[in-house]
Amino acid sequence: MRSDIASSSDDILELLTTAVVVLGRDRSVCYLNAAAEGLLHISARQAIGMELSRLVPGSDTLERAIGRALERQASYTEREHRLVVGLARTVTVNCAVTPLAQGRILLELDELDCHLRIFRENQLIAQNRAIRELIRNLAHEIKNPLGGLRGAAQLLQQELLEPNQHEYTKVIISEADRLRALVDGLLGPDSRARYQAANIHQLLEHVRHLVQAEAPAGVAIVRDYDPSIPLIHAAPDRIIQVLLNLVRNALQAVGDSGVITLHTRTQRRFTIGDVEHRLVACIKIIDDGCGIPAERQDTIFYPMASDCAQGSGLGLPIAQTLVYQHGGLIECASEPGRTVFTVWLPIEKHYE
Repeated sequence: MRSDIASSSDDILELLTTAVVVLGRDRSVCYLNAAAEGLLHISARQAIGMELSRLVPGSDTLERAIGRALERQASYTEREHRLVVGLARTVTVNCAVTPLAQGRILLELDELDCHLRIFRENQLIAQNRAIRELIRNLAHEIKNPLGGLRGAAQLLQQELLEPNQHEYTKVIISEADRLRALVDGLLGPDSRARYQAANIHQLLEHVRHLVQAEAPAGVAIVRDYDPSIPLIHAAPDRIIQVLLNLVRNALQAVGDSGVITLHTRTQRRFTIGDVEHRLVACIKIIDDGCGIPAERQDTIFYPMASDCAQGSGLGLPIAQTLVYQHGGLIECASEPGRTVFTVWLPIEKHYE
């Protein structure tokens, strides 16, 4: 009877979505379930007998959590802990450590990346909607008096008899035109886009050739494409504008030398906002520049948030809007030496 219960317990552990790892007294792996195999990118056959330090390299925080649990002889939870697994892949987990009989240790690893990603996506989508609405209302309020100001300056110029006095009215007209162009940039493209079947790699190659021509000799642009990606339903000009902005930003980040990687893959059953898509294209622009400061990462999609003296600060907000019109989203993850902008685009038809 007890053997039947033990067998049933093993079956239940295999069905759990939480990764479960059991360590021996010497910190070697005694057991891991199917969820742990998936999370740690290793089979149970390979992992049994492996020391924890080999299974999860650089796990000092995890070792300290185990030490605290053993010292207290009670469960201890380390929240939002970053683990390096597989081929230098990093995951965020809540890790619960529980001492067992005979000096064994139970680890429960609950991956948070999916939950964190959905939360960040919803934040980005809500942020983009609010900013677009605010900018649209503000831009229209600004454009009306600008038109009146420019017209008044033109009438005044006609009344001035001295040609040298025209310089002042020209300044007014020029500044009014500059502000109007800035407002039009805030509003983004207003023409109806032409959607069609497009090859994402052809669009990327077009962008690569453009940027390669202006890149310093020490900058390498590397391609890591998945040729199996099907055609996407998109407005090619708008997607080119998005990709060109992101690759040029990467070029500024690496300076005179560095590597920019253009990476494409697909993802099945992927949710963007509240919509689940059967298949999406994942385009990553990766650079090894200095990275984006942590305090700026939450505001890079805000208008006028650029640190570049030559930039208007409109590139990323407009790029986010253009991708959003395709039912997609742009995400950013950055640390010193590695910045990744990820563009998610549904393969199926979707446009506003």
